[in-house]
Amino acid sequence: MEKYYIGIDLGGTFIKAGVVNEAGEILAKDHAPTQGECGAEAVSKNIATVIEGLLEKTGISKEKVVGVGMGAPGMIDSRSGEVVYSNNLKWKHYPIAKRVGEMTGLPVKIANDANVAALGEAKFGAAKGCEDVVMLTLGTGVGGGVVVNGKIMEGNKSAGAELGHVVIEGDGKQCTCGRKGCLEAYASATALIRDTKEAMMAHPDSKMWEIGSIDDVNGKTAFAYREKDKYAKAVVEEYIRQLGFGIVNFANIFRPEKILLGGGVCAEGDNLIKPLQAIMDRDLFGKDMGPAVPISVASLGNSAGILGAAALWM
Repeated sequence: MEKYYIGIDLGGTFIKAGVVNEAGEILAKDHAPTQGECGAEAVSKNIATVIEGLLEKTGISKEKVVGVGMGAPGMIDSRSGEVVYSNNLKWKHYPIAKRVGEMTGLPVKIANDANVAALGEAKFGAAKGCEDVVMLTLGTGVGGGVVVNGKIMEGNKSAGAELGHVVIEGDGKQCTCGRKGCLEAYASATALIRDTKEAMMAHPDSKMWEIGSIDDVNGKTAFAYREKDKYAKAVVEEYIRQLGFGIVNFANIFRPEKILLGGGVCAEGDNLIKPLQAIMDRDLFGKDMGPAVPISVASLGNSAGILGAAALWM
């Protein structure tokens, strides 16, 4: 009898879900509004409704479903199945695995969404076949996930792997976490946009002003102008330098088979990856005396959360 898995990517705005087979193929997908403002119980019911709808759509009986895996934002205790704290959902100590399990009659596992995405990429994406993987997501903040021996490394009560909050510059720029000098304060898309705006404001002669208003700046602006504007080039080079510091640190700590980068900034492809790889090859401990650590762009996109959640049962 073929086995099936249900993956849930729980976000602040939408619940994304899919039925996954043993080969990592998503057989059917669906989504629904999270409606976090209605409270945790309402969100759990929405998740249960999406699951029931997927099973009805595919004609798969619950007896063939191994389990439901879920990635959720915030501090997650995967052992107890509890969302300890999520500022996105405004939850504290909510036993979501238990509640969704009661509503659906299916066993439920839960983990942090960034960890789940890393597991999805390791099992089915850009790091398929790798047992040891580090993934960084460069977005509003810097999220992270670590896979060791094919399993998510979560730390005590699943509160570890906050890769965006390692300090790369003592007493550096203010981070939203309260500390100064965190990787997130330098390598997030938010930081890239901030630095681009600061360069433009400091240099009225910058060609980046061709975009129009300072409000039109996004994570692509500096990269788009780097070949024809020295200020844009300086922003890009500093961004890559700081991100490189963090990536080499993780490589030295975990010595993974691959480091993956996700997020909109990664659309720059080789313009981002090649200089980062040069930093890695230059600064990695032991250099070629030990195994190389290649850097790649994550490949699963929006499916990483669903596939990684399903993989919690694999």
